[in-house]
Amino acid sequence: MNSSPELRPVKWDALVVLAVLLSALLCAGALRAPETADDALWAVVSIDGAETDRFALSEGERTYEHNGVTLRLRVTAEGLRVEEADCPSQDCVRTGEISRAGQSIVCLPARIVITLESAGAAPFDVIAG
Repeated sequence: MNSSPELRPVKWDALVVLAVLLSALLCAGALRAPETADDALWAVVSIDGAETDRFALSEGERTYEHNGVTLRLRVTAEGLRVEEADCPSQDCVRTGEISRAGQSIVCLPARIVITLESAGAAPFDVIAG
């Protein structure tokens, strides 16, 4: 019966392992690249499902009124929040601050939705083929 030869690590094996680890670190670093100026956040305000306003988060305060409800938005250093609303449930005020693209605040009585979007992001997340 033929026995298999003994396998021993050689110096080139360590080089291959180091190359694989280095390429994995480079890929991880590319995925976690810091935001650039092109990734500035924009607030998109929709009333009754139609976009009515779009503004950069560098701007200060805005007020919207619809269905007898008034919302006052405030831009802070961290993000955007509904500072004050005269709707009965106050869910939009309790939502708190939003600061990342894709997050939103909804006021159901007023039928107003405020969503954050990134200026540099594509309008879709994934393309399935």
